[in-house]
Amino acid sequence: MADDQALQKTNRINLLFDFYEQLLTEKQQLFCKHYFHDDYSLGEIAAEFSISRQAVYEHIKRAEAVLEDYEAKLRLLVKHEERQELLQRMRALADEVPEPQRDQLLQLSSQLQTLD
Repeated sequence: MADDQALQKTNRINLLFDFYEQLLTEKQQLFCKHYFHDDYSLGEIAAEFSISRQAVYEHIKRAEAVLEDYEAKLRLLVKHEERQELLQRMRALADEVPEPQRDQLLQLSSQLQTLD
């Protein structure tokens, strides 16, 4: 169960990072990329930047809090997930539509998908 929660948290942070990366400091961006994307340990990051593991941990925790704060205010991830759900429902309904309209509907859903 703990592994599943850790994976969910990592996936969430990666998604938030995709939306809000540019709003983090350079150091927060770099440490988050190493930790969450590249799966570096705190010790590996600390060694690479000649700082303590605690300092790396603090930067990452601060970045996580900033990402969550931006999401609470802007809700980009929530809106993205809602759009994905609606697109799935729209594609499922397309199966019940006659051929020419189905193709148009699927084309529109693809265009909406690319906007994300």
